Amino acid sequence: MTPHTEDRPAETGIAKLVLELGPLAVFFFANARGEQLQTWFPALKALGGPIFVATAAFMVAISASLVASLWRTRRLPVMPLVSGVVVLVFGALTLWLKDDTFIKMKPTIVNTLFGGILLGGLWFGKSLLGYVFGEAFRLTPEGWRILTWRWGLFFVFLAILNEAVWRSVSTDAWVDFKVFGIMPITMVFAIAQTPLLRKHAPME
Repeated sequence: MTPHTEDRPAETGIAKLVLELGPLAVFFFANARGEQLQTWFPALKALGGPIFVATAAFMVAISASLVASLWRTRRLPVMPLVSGVVVLVFGALTLWLKDDTFIKMKPTIVNTLFGGILLGGLWFGKSLLGYVFGEAFRLTPEGWRILTWRWGLFFVFLAILNEAVWRSVSTDAWVDFKVFGIMPITMVFAIAQTPLLRKHAPME
């Protein structure tokens, strides 16, 4: 552990999971119950249909998640921070222009950005994933290179998959895919990397 991280409180697995999945749960609930929420809170009718109510709720939830993470650990993880910024920018465009295309493209933009950064880093001989997860895993340089390559391609795959889904299904179906599709796919892919983590763990 590096000296500048010793005095930072660690974030528990459960707390981290809640902070990451909480905004998605809010997004799903607000979209599914958008009309009911507008009945309870008439001011929400100015936003438009359920997807716009969900977008506004998503923006509030992810902002709260980032603030809570900063309060707990006194730092903001790179990936949630980037994702949160994109949500706020594209969410604002969605609400301002009354066009849900922007919020639907958010996963495409984020995953393309992550994939491009990881693969671009490899082009210059840098395994950037090691700078993000170096505190969580210890791998050989070759292990970080392979893992970075795999995650870079996986992010590109998610971007393409999101584009294919939102352009071919209804808004409600896309929300279901975003909440119940992307996360399980990502978890399965992450678990599938376990043999690589074991194989390239440095020998003590």
